[in-house]
Amino acid sequence: MAAIATGLRPITAVAADVGLDPSELELFGHFKAKVRLDALALRRNRPDGHVVLVTAITPTPAGEGKTVTAIALAQALRASSVPTVVCLREPSMGPVFGL
Repeated sequence: MAAIATGLRPITAVAADVGLDPSELELFGHFKAKVRLDALALRRNRPDGHVVLVTAITPTPAGEGKTVTAIALAQALRASSVPTVVCLREPSMGPVFGL
């Protein structure tokens, strides 16, 4: 599989790292998935996690934007043994909708 050469992990392995069973995923190939809502119901009695929102109007002068910042923050948290999940939306949606 070409993913091994690029270092990508199957989404089921990533989900297992955060305690999700493959049956709780709606798979879109080997590397993308949505989490089913019933997975939330099964975890209703667990404490909530924390959300860190990364947002900005423009990138830095060096060109790093929100995606680079969010990934770097997640890597730093994970290196500090903090269970971490990153959710990124599709970039450049403003031009698509004429904004």
